[in-house]
Amino acid sequence: MVELKEVELKKDKSVFGQISEYNHEKVVFCHDHETGLKAIIGIHNTVLGPALGGTRMWAYASEAEAIDDVLRLSRGMTYKAAISGLNLGGGKAVIIGDAKKDKSEALMRRYGRFVKNLNGAYITAEDVGTTTKDMEYIKMETDHVAGLPESMGGSGDPSPVTAYGTYMGMKAAAKKAYGSDSLEGKKISVQGVGHVGGYLVELLAKENAQIFITDIYEDRLRDISSKYKAKVVGMDEIYDLDVDIYSPCALGGTVNDDTINRLKCQIIAGSANNQLREETVHGPALVKKGILYAPDFLINAGGLINVYSELQGYNRESAYAQTERIYGYTLDIFDKSENEGIHTQLAATKMAEQRIHSIGKVKSTY
Repeated sequence: MVELKEVELKKDKSVFGQISEYNHEKVVFCHDHETGLKAIIGIHNTVLGPALGGTRMWAYASEAEAIDDVLRLSRGMTYKAAISGLNLGGGKAVIIGDAKKDKSEALMRRYGRFVKNLNGAYITAEDVGTTTKDMEYIKMETDHVAGLPESMGGSGDPSPVTAYGTYMGMKAAAKKAYGSDSLEGKKISVQGVGHVGGYLVELLAKENAQIFITDIYEDRLRDISSKYKAKVVGMDEIYDLDVDIYSPCALGGTVNDDTINRLKCQIIAGSANNQLREETVHGPALVKKGILYAPDFLINAGGLINVYSELQGYNRESAYAQTERIYGYTLDIFDKSENEGIHTQLAATKMAEQRIHSIGKVKSTY
């Protein structure tokens, strides 16, 4: 038996208040004393299919922060799958802990048992703080896992495909803002050069962009900087740079009241989830400031597309071809935003919700 304490969340809402706000189908709290496992699985919507989304391991400052993250992330996965035309629902999980210190085979396998008990309603995969090796451990306990190593018939690390989709979305934004999708000579700041951010920098370097990078890990910065001649800047300095494009590729919420006032870019296009701290506030704020925002759950969908293709029999060329369509989808969202006089995140959300609604009506006739 797990004892749950009511925690304070944003807007002073209880756990159930927060779940109700985001309209989740199910939220599961997972605890195991022996392994130290503390995890939360959020299943947001399964109208289009089983919920698929990665498991993130992070040293959250509080349980409230972890709950808020899993709820926002799982909702984003619903929209990501819907707008990409995938027959998947939205889910996500977080494990509370330091991936460098607290992770073990036993912990990951115990977590896999919790995933198994959901009977296929949730399929997990790799995310921040977890690896393909961790997916191997989870696979030992459940078949409801994707993002497995290629040696096991999986698609391997989805990060290169996520980066490629982000790159496509960024180029579409450049096309809209500048009339050309070339990034040559463009000044681009990349916040976070982990798995996805590192691959994105590689793509940008091939176009001869001027790249500025920051990250919490010094070794990553040294490696990426030396490989691609990117300039290293401070964690807080990244918001004050005079650049063309700001690309958040770490954790969410970096586009907020403080940073919007400091940003000097024309475009925001990155791979991080939930970049807008408050969508209804900061989406319109970007429009007012004249910054073009490429919706996060649209342009970072490459990883999900890649994992989805694994479930159907993985074909790398097919996964990249479908991810390349993000370019056109992004231009469509910009047009919808302009035509309806709404910010781009809202335009993308409306398009995703329309697909869920229409397919839901189809299924209701069965």
